[in-house]
Amino acid sequence: MIGVFDSGIGGLTLLHEIIRQLPNEQYCYYADTKNVPYSTKSEEQIKEFVEEAINYFLDRKVKAIVLACNTATNVCVEDLRSRLSIPIIAIQPAVKVAVDNDTAELDAQRKKILVCATPITLRSARFQRLVDSLNADGIVERMALPELVKLAEREEFGKAAEEYITETLLQLDIEKFGSIVLGCTHFTYFEPIFYQLAPQLSIFDGNEGTARHLKNILGKLNLLSLKGETPFSVEYIESGKPTQNLERFQRYIARIEQLT
Repeated sequence: MIGVFDSGIGGLTLLHEIIRQLPNEQYCYYADTKNVPYSTKSEEQIKEFVEEAINYFLDRKVKAIVLACNTATNVCVEDLRSRLSIPIIAIQPAVKVAVDNDTAELDAQRKKILVCATPITLRSARFQRLVDSLNADGIVERMALPELVKLAEREEFGKAAEEYITETLLQLDIEKFGSIVLGCTHFTYFEPIFYQLAPQLSIFDGNEGTARHLKNILGKLNLLSLKGETPFSVEYIESGKPTQNLERFQRYIARIEQLT
């Protein structure tokens, strides 16, 4: 079994991609819906919330844990990897993909990259190290969009979200940008709005790369389930208890399938 953790329903976008690449596994999806959004919480609180989820996964004897929450990743991943023996796969903003997509030869000609994420992610040392490793500090611009997490959790994907994203993009000279990185799994639900408002930009998230990395790690450790070895299944857990609202998860999954 593979454990996938998120502060709420954002990680379902990553889970969908993981299942596409690894269709023969059993999954436990843990949404900390009691405490979402994490962007308003302290780092100590986030560590406590994540620890509860990790202990739940360990009790289930999962073979790997995926942190689908960028905020939790930035606060907890190094500590988790230092003391746990199972693979901890963590999502991060797809800045490298955006940089690699930039084919301009001279820095002066390079388009900017807009990274949209939660405030904790954007101000974290881990994110800065990522940007520095790509020599991209001069072209990366940060934009915190914490309200998108709340809108996604309330299943508000229409007018309110469009107005919020429009107001954000109007603060920028969008012609200077070549791509947008959605650095929070909740934000993927709003890709159609970003495409509608800025059709000239390339849009990236970290889902495909994270799922591929998980597959590669499990393959190297001979932990991949073979077809027919175990029946495919997904369990949905909300803050330590099986969900009492499976229909809600199914609505989100249906929306994700419409995006792909």
